[in-house]
Amino acid sequence: MGVYGLIIGMLLATYLPRLIPFLILSDRPLPEFWRKFLKFIPFTALGALIFPGSIQAVEGEPGIALLGVLAAGICAWFNGGIILSVAVAVGVVGLGLCF
Repeated sequence: MGVYGLIIGMLLATYLPRLIPFLILSDRPLPEFWRKFLKFIPFTALGALIFPGSIQAVEGEPGIALLGVLAAGICAWFNGGIILSVAVAVGVVGLGLCF
């Protein structure tokens, strides 16, 4: 079994678990509860991946990093744009490090 066999084996190992539920459930409508539940998964996964790293972004200064996260959250709540939210967070952290 060479490299190509390993690649094909890994392709099957990762693709089949995604394909089989899709084929089984494609004809059936999901109940309303599960549709609502599944809509929240991308947001929670993104938060779980980004939040811990953002708190540790400024080494030795978790308070300043938390201020940046809060500033980005407030900006995103009122503005809704990601670019402005990131720019505000970077600015707040930069000002926090200067003072």
